[in-house]
Amino acid sequence: MGNVTKRSSRELVADGAEPLDEGPAATLHTRLYEAILREDCVQIYALLRRHPVNQPMTIRASSTRYRLFLNQQTQSIIPIHLAAENRKAQSLLCLLEHGADPEVRDTRGLTTLHLMILHWPITSTMLTRSGDRIQRILTDSHTNAVMCLRILCKHGAQVNARMDNSNQLSPLHLAITYGTYPVLSILAQNGAHVNAIDETSMTPLHMAANTLNKEMMETLIACGANVNCAVSSTGNTALKLAVYTASSKAGRLLAAGVSCIRLLLTHGAKVNAQDHEGQTAIHEACFGGREAIINLLLEFEANVNILTRNGESPIHKYLQRSSNIRDTGLLARLVDRSYPLRLTNNQGILPAEIMLPEFHLLRETLVKLSQEPLSLEDICKRTIRNIYGEKYKQYLKQLLPVKIWNSLYDYFDLAYLLK
Repeated sequence: MGNVTKRSSRELVADGAEPLDEGPAATLHTRLYEAILREDCVQIYALLRRHPVNQPMTIRASSTRYRLFLNQQTQSIIPIHLAAENRKAQSLLCLLEHGADPEVRDTRGLTTLHLMILHWPITSTMLTRSGDRIQRILTDSHTNAVMCLRILCKHGAQVNARMDNSNQLSPLHLAITYGTYPVLSILAQNGAHVNAIDETSMTPLHMAANTLNKEMMETLIACGANVNCAVSSTGNTALKLAVYTASSKAGRLLAAGVSCIRLLLTHGAKVNAQDHEGQTAIHEACFGGREAIINLLLEFEANVNILTRNGESPIHKYLQRSSNIRDTGLLARLVDRSYPLRLTNNQGILPAEIMLPEFHLLRETLVKLSQEPLSLEDICKRTIRNIYGEKYKQYLKQLLPVKIWNSLYDYFDLAYLLK
């Protein structure tokens, strides 16, 4: 951990601890506190002869360190928690070797491992100059955190211990919540249940997909996360959650969302999996109206003819938003893939937005198309497109005569029909 310059007691107290009074107990607590922060293992060992290793120390909060955080004059903290929160690896190892219990909990029901994750250092992506002092400090802080985490795991920390509160989060869920992705692989390597569920039946992968955190998703999948696990209360898969979140994004955020969706699909996510309402990822994507997401799902053979429990097709979802309806090019592609063209739900009701006066002509055109039977030629074309999808579109182009290929991918031109 490097050499530590010896400082006076007055300087150490100014860093965060000052004696409650001049009594022996308060002095002992302060000296142990200081020794842990200095990583003075000889002094820690000597002080532990007079202070039980798992007994809290009571320290008065300084005006700069603890008072703002705790909003109180004094702080009671267990020695091993102090070492973990401040990433003092030598002190942590010393305490563990002298009987410290990594599972001892604070007043909030948090173990040492929980506190370690909550106090994980932030890694800056803005400071890239190798000589930058702040970047070096951040790198050292991260290195120390990893070392402390490995020490905890080696000395029996329960990597699946739940928090004693209403959330009942596991360490993996906690790491996802606070964005500490370097923790994930270490916990998984030491036995953390990568498919563990929280109180809402979400796995860590569900949580990462819901926030479009690709780094975490990649790590979890590499550690064996089940990409098709469904939330028991809703039936949502990680794919559907990612599509839902990405559909509300634009620009770079949308591109990042598409990347997360592709990651799930390439690792075996079932594109046509239905939730408890019968909705699939393509239903969600069509409601969101993001062409990039719809195209990606179609590339992986999303079925645009699946109906929800209420009889709603992806087209029905698409027509529920005015902004979608105005994109007649994308609408035409979806219409051309839909057979039979289902515009209404089980109650025979059209989406409210398509009933607006500005869409009168388009509505009549769509209703007419839905009532007209397809010719055998059109049925064959749609069947081929549905079998090969967008994914093998260019492959077919190499095999088929140009005229036949053009006829296969000649979609309805709704704009032309509306003239």
